[in-house]
Amino acid sequence: MKDLSRYRNIGIFAHVDAGKTTTTERILKLTGKVHKIGEVHDGAATTDFMDQEKERGITIQSAATSCFWNEHQLNIIDTPGHVDFTIEVYRSLKVLDGGVGVFCGSGGVEPQSETNWRYANDSEVARIIYVNKLDRTGADFYRVVKQVNDILAATPLVMVLPIGIENDFVGVVDLLTEKAWIWDDSGEPMNYEIQDVPADMTDDVAEWREKLIELAVEQDDTVMEKYLEGEDVSIDELKACIRKGTRDLAFFPTYCGSSFKNKGVQLVLDAVVDYLPSPTEVKPQPEVDIEGNETGGLAQVDPEYPLRALAFKIMDDRFGALTFTRVYSGTLKKGDTILNTATGKTERVSRIVEMHADDRQEMDSAQAGDIVALLGMKTVQTGHTLCDPKQPATLEPMVFPDPVISIAIEAKEKGGSEKMGIALGKMVQEDPSFQVETDQESGEVILKGMGELHLDIKVDILKRTHGIEVEVGKPQVAYRESITKVLNDSYTHKKQSGGSGQFGKIEYTIEPNETGAGFEFESKVTGGNVPREFWPAVEKGFASSMEKGMLAGFPVVDFKVTLTDGGFHPVDSSAIAFEIAAKAGYRQSFVKAGPQILEPIMAVDAFAPEDYVGDVIGDLNRRRGMIKSQEPGPTGVRIKADVPLSEMFGYIGDLRTMTSGRGQFSMTFDHYAPCPKNVAEEVIKEAKERQGVAA
Repeated sequence: MKDLSRYRNIGIFAHVDAGKTTTTERILKLTGKVHKIGEVHDGAATTDFMDQEKERGITIQSAATSCFWNEHQLNIIDTPGHVDFTIEVYRSLKVLDGGVGVFCGSGGVEPQSETNWRYANDSEVARIIYVNKLDRTGADFYRVVKQVNDILAATPLVMVLPIGIENDFVGVVDLLTEKAWIWDDSGEPMNYEIQDVPADMTDDVAEWREKLIELAVEQDDTVMEKYLEGEDVSIDELKACIRKGTRDLAFFPTYCGSSFKNKGVQLVLDAVVDYLPSPTEVKPQPEVDIEGNETGGLAQVDPEYPLRALAFKIMDDRFGALTFTRVYSGTLKKGDTILNTATGKTERVSRIVEMHADDRQEMDSAQAGDIVALLGMKTVQTGHTLCDPKQPATLEPMVFPDPVISIAIEAKEKGGSEKMGIALGKMVQEDPSFQVETDQESGEVILKGMGELHLDIKVDILKRTHGIEVEVGKPQVAYRESITKVLNDSYTHKKQSGGSGQFGKIEYTIEPNETGAGFEFESKVTGGNVPREFWPAVEKGFASSMEKGMLAGFPVVDFKVTLTDGGFHPVDSSAIAFEIAAKAGYRQSFVKAGPQILEPIMAVDAFAPEDYVGDVIGDLNRRRGMIKSQEPGPTGVRIKADVPLSEMFGYIGDLRTMTSGRGQFSMTFDHYAPCPKNVAEEVIKEAKERQGVAA
């Protein structure tokens, strides 16, 4: 039996380029998992093993690895920082017990840091903060601590202070022990000395240690009383308080260092062991029924309980599909038959492996608390629950955002379509934020994703991994349609062709619904003019029609239908007759209810050096952007704006040209908003041309 109190399931997450992967490399070196450090900029990092990751120097898919520190097993997931791959962060956080949020010492709390932090809050994941890159020009530990407070509305518990900054950064002072850790310039992580606090820092250390103690003792009334009465609080008592506060998300222990220079990472590892929870200390996963309602059951972290496991990632490699799985309760053995509650089918576990990036170690069994990869799963997808067939239960499923951008692709070679179809099927299984569909009218294959880079990588994977060359159409925006007016209308469906006929009459009100409320149906029919058994057919007729708007064929959002009256025939009326009446009524009424095109608006977060701010703002205004705020920083200005997605294609190239290569930006989907008339007309015209209809 494994001692679960010595397990830590953690993720490392941050904004792109804050140094997550480099930090993971240093952890693997310190824990003896790798002997030669691989650098991201050389394309040699252990966890960045895809060709695309090595070339671009970014992490695209989360990678899992295990190592040991102070007799504790750390299961680590290195997640991507780029906004187009946030889905990887989201699904990793769902199965982790703790996290390390990495922030850049000069960049501070950047856009993607906020998104990841919000995901971690939603998943109630305990975290420690690591401010990296303190050796960089413009680095300021205290500024980043303030940003964590102001921007993330989180309480940082400062555990160390930096000794020196930028080129003079040599180490840190541990506030608990009041000792200085000082590294030499060899770049070797083990070449450090523990010394007394530098004389010029004693006042700062005393002040910050006082703050640390005051915040920590609030977690335990007895220790707090002791402190208020002037007694000394022991380091063990303080650690117990910090552990409790971290677990309860009251505060976040905050460290600093330079992963690239191998300074400060040991203290972060000690903090992972000392303060982040073990699998037994986190809230058990609630069990739900098929509709997603909680049943009251909990997946207890105990090997003796029935099996409950969540598949959180599918990865296809040369040996077949790997299903990354977090075991919440029970034990899973090689050769076991398990039930997938999403499909209702049983599957046999042919092999269980522990992953180290793209290497693997065979295991005979896994138990509650483990993160492993399974081989042999045929129908499992991300978010599916695997459980004991004799005692079935479902864990809370994952919810993924809708794609906002699409491209049409076509295989260059004749006969390549079938091969492409198989490859795309595997890619969809791996990434739930990536969707593929075939346009019924044109026969085109449409790829849908979260951004330009997301789809660019997918096309690259098709080419490199699967050897399929494709022609790519220009990106298309995922527009929506809605209505603006309230309309009372009626429709009668009547058909007589020998034998029994069809009859269904409906009177209804169609009106705009609140933004984000989706489709709503209500019946106010009294007196049985439309019998109750036909109401669901009317609802189904309207709901199924929403897939295609009448302006340009885009999905329709946010409208309400109220069935007010109607009529039926005792012989000729049927559910199908009323469904047809509803579909025809929709087509008739939609065009009269003030239809409009909605476009996706992106929250854009751009960074520009001060000299270029005017140009960047002018350019965003030309793109129909609404500037929301400007925040000056030590190395430039952050500009936040809401901009239509259709205006943002190719923006990174333009931004770099405007700022002499120094600008950066990220964007996430924010909301849908009505298109201006001239834009809407262009969208409708293009849509009709694509559908082969003369405008």
